[in-house]
Amino acid sequence: MALPNAPAASSNAAFTPIPASERVFSFRDHAALWFSLGVGLLVMQIGAFLGTALGTQTALFAIIVGSVLGAALLALVAYIGFERGLSSPVLMCQTLGSSFAKLPVVLNVVQLIGWSAFELVVMRDGTTALIKDITGLDTIWLPYVTALFWGLLLVGLATGSMIGLVRWFVGRFGLPLVILSLIWLTYQFVLKAQAQGLDAIWHRAGDGSMSTLAGIDLVMAMPVSWLPLVADFARYGKAGTTTFRGTWLGFAVANIWCHALGVLIVSTSNPGTDLMTTLLLAQGGLIALGLILIDEMDNAYGDVYSGSVSLNFLHGKFTIRFWGITLALVATACALFLPMHGLEPFLLTLSSVFVPLFGVVISQLVLKGEATEKGVNVVPVAIWLIGIAAFHLCPLMWPVVGSALPALAITLLLGSIYRIARRPALQSA
Repeated sequence: MALPNAPAASSNAAFTPIPASERVFSFRDHAALWFSLGVGLLVMQIGAFLGTALGTQTALFAIIVGSVLGAALLALVAYIGFERGLSSPVLMCQTLGSSFAKLPVVLNVVQLIGWSAFELVVMRDGTTALIKDITGLDTIWLPYVTALFWGLLLVGLATGSMIGLVRWFVGRFGLPLVILSLIWLTYQFVLKAQAQGLDAIWHRAGDGSMSTLAGIDLVMAMPVSWLPLVADFARYGKAGTTTFRGTWLGFAVANIWCHALGVLIVSTSNPGTDLMTTLLLAQGGLIALGLILIDEMDNAYGDVYSGSVSLNFLHGKFTIRFWGITLALVATACALFLPMHGLEPFLLTLSSVFVPLFGVVISQLVLKGEATEKGVNVVPVAIWLIGIAAFHLCPLMWPVVGSALPALAITLLLGSIYRIARRPALQSA
């Protein structure tokens, strides 16, 4: 396996693989982390949307297929990160070239700040709804206080150890609580479904506003959105098989469960009812929603940690911890003063460049593929740009196929052809 050029490796510690002594994540750690990251209110909202558009049976089919495929891609990048012991920015360098890769690394930092702030806003809105439901308090300053509370907690987490957070807080404390909350909510809405008639809900038709392929594509959006982050955690895995299986199983189960719960909720609720309100009205929903909101914090932390890894790669004079605290403070300020819900389309557009990018990364680096030694690796860069064009043009020209599926298919195919074509030249070099 060829390594990046010597000057880059010698001048940036990020090109040094994580040593075996620091590879401590077991199957349980990977599964706990990615199950926890896969749980979220946004996932339930997407499930509710799918249930309305596709109907119960087709929505569940799309959820299972999209989750299995999307989590498999996530796990494949995790395996590459483990195998090389390197972070996501370095994988980008080994694919696109050490100079050109700085562009997607910077874009990744920008989107991670945005998504961290968006997570804080989700927690702000949920906490505000909880307080209003419990106390009746509804004042203009309450959202600012709740956003600041979650933001300062995020800053506190950024001062600690990522490994400690994953192994001790998420694995031993956070995961059992969020699983219990999901079990309780599922039980409550299954009882509600039984009262309304399971057969009618099972055969509930959709409104036809989305195709099955587009539904699968939408479900895949959640796992593939984590592609730019997964190697930052996977490089600490003990073994390749446990890293792959833990990442795949953990995220796939959480993605299927939360999407399916969203379908169940919308199928048993009055049309137009807000998801947050519906959860609060369920018996024990207040406690369950509170636990899910706490679990949302690890999503924000994951964004901040990965962003700090990228900034440390770009500017290694400051530590990952320093960058993590800085990014947490910036995300908190954005959540306090920017209209993050209005900026969501911009964040989604920015995130779209990473779906085809990691199609190229997988095609070039899987099976111990050779890393580039150039400043700009022209062909992979061109394939990435083609993938971005496909991501945005396919929904306009063929709405039935969605965005992620065609972009990934094109970049994986073209990237694999290029890797196979250049293999003889590499072997003779």
